[in-house]
Amino acid sequence: MTEPKTSRKASGWLVPAGILLIAALLLALVVLQVRDQTTPPAAEAGGETMDGLTAVPPERPELKEIERRDPDDVEAAGPEDAPVALVVFSDYQCPFCAKWSQDTLPEMMEYAEAGDLRIEWRDINMYGEPSERAARAAHAAGLQGQYWEFHDALYAGGEHRPADQLTDEALQDLAGQLGLDVDRFVADMGSAAVREQVEKTAQEGRDLGVTGTPSFILDGRAVVGAQPSSVFTDIIENALSEKD
Repeated sequence: MTEPKTSRKASGWLVPAGILLIAALLLALVVLQVRDQTTPPAAEAGGETMDGLTAVPPERPELKEIERRDPDDVEAAGPEDAPVALVVFSDYQCPFCAKWSQDTLPEMMEYAEAGDLRIEWRDINMYGEPSERAARAAHAAGLQGQYWEFHDALYAGGEHRPADQLTDEALQDLAGQLGLDVDRFVADMGSAAVREQVEKTAQEGRDLGVTGTPSFILDGRAVVGAQPSSVFTDIIENALSEKD
């Protein structure tokens, strides 16, 4: 999981108690995963434990409050009423996010297409202006119905683009290559509405205590880092079997 080198937004200094509780839970889970020296390395990586069982993080029902389930969310896939939801906190300059998007996201998309999973992407832009610009560009592409195509292009080959390929000009070129209306793309990318939405999403991540990417909330469970695909499929399959 990458760490930065360097709430839902509340008015004044007041932060809702529910958000504080969720942030505390996330922080505690991160600390436990990082500091628990008694956990076998394979389990820390989300692989097999010594008894051959995949480590599954505990369910925290409070974390489900993070799910938006908004039918107008252009950065989501799968039905808003899917039985299981996956919230992804990411950054377009994060190498592990790019790797997870190539290795695991396609399998998650299969669940979404089957109606079993709701995927909600949240860019928290830890690496500064190039990340924020890429997030605005992806959202602008989403307003033309091509969020995931643009997202995949930014992570092509399981690699993130360097900052010099996240300039306005480079992102506009990419929009043209994908067949988007470039004039509309430019207008949307620079609009106050898109800037506010991207900043709101990033602020929510900060308020929740997300300090590294990728991080996930899957069926009310915090999953930290680009864990193996089996960690995600095990949680989804278990959740689906319980809901049958």
